[in-house]
Amino acid sequence: MKAIGFKTSLSIEKEDSFIAFETPKPTPKEHNLLVKVQAVSVNPVDFKMRQNSAKETVLETPKIIGWDAVGIVEAIGDEVSLFKVGDEVYYAGDITKPGSNAEYQLIDERIVGRKPKSLSIEQAAAMPLTGLTAWEILFDRIRIDAEKDKGKTILIIGGAGGVGSIAIQLAKKVAGLTVIATASRPESIEWCKQQGADFVVNHKNLIEEVRDAGFQQVDFILDFVNANQYWNAFVELIKPQGHIGCISDPVENVNLRQLKGKSVSFHWESMFTRSVFQTEDMIAQHHILNKLAHLLDNGTIQSTLKTTLNGLTVSNFKEAHKLLESGTTIGKIAIKI
Repeated sequence: MKAIGFKTSLSIEKEDSFIAFETPKPTPKEHNLLVKVQAVSVNPVDFKMRQNSAKETVLETPKIIGWDAVGIVEAIGDEVSLFKVGDEVYYAGDITKPGSNAEYQLIDERIVGRKPKSLSIEQAAAMPLTGLTAWEILFDRIRIDAEKDKGKTILIIGGAGGVGSIAIQLAKKVAGLTVIATASRPESIEWCKQQGADFVVNHKNLIEEVRDAGFQQVDFILDFVNANQYWNAFVELIKPQGHIGCISDPVENVNLRQLKGKSVSFHWESMFTRSVFQTEDMIAQHHILNKLAHLLDNGTIQSTLKTTLNGLTVSNFKEAHKLLESGTTIGKIAIKI
């Protein structure tokens, strides 16, 4: 099968930052599905892995990354019970295994969902990683309850990004929260409003902007950008007994003791926790993906796809990574295989 990967960590402009190569098509065993990949999307984790996983070394076998895919089940392992050959599926995957940037991929059925029927392959490919991340941080980590918490306020940092876009939708349309999202450019402000944000504020003057919008403090804060930049603002803006959720990787320590006086809870979210550690509730991701598919199919939420590229080519993955690394992308970028 054909795959796109890399042997060493290079800046995206370098000729061999990605290479095309041939590798044997894998055979599924146990709980694994063999999926013929039809479309993928890219996420910040992709370029971070490309930049850091093969520094100052040359791998003997190229590394395949990619953690979002849509495809058709071509073969199944002997312990598979959730899917059959021919099923259309979508999934994010496991960061410790070969990724989706290839013609075929092995994937554990317990972290796979049924593709939303109403979406194109590229629209569906945009949703798994960000959808799982947003769902888990809202409902598994912070444990927001749609009945108990309806009408409460949530501040979403980085509203126009991949995770922010779907988090706005889930917070507003599923949890019933009042959503304040951050964005600074006219096009990103408009995108946040399209996703359902009640208010859009500029992150550059966060405290002032939130208060100008009419909120002295908020019940929940989700950080999808960089906790270091906004930590003091979070401490100031969060309500007593509130919750802060974070997916970013702070480059410096943050002072959690600043949250003690208000009894504020801090929550980490990594979408790969369940698959990497083979947790007892690993199958939860199968169920979440199916719930998201239902919400997409009945029109409660929408795909966050913004840009589509065509073809399993080095040039397309370079272009996608360049766009992501610019830090100005809106929504998601998909590549049709």
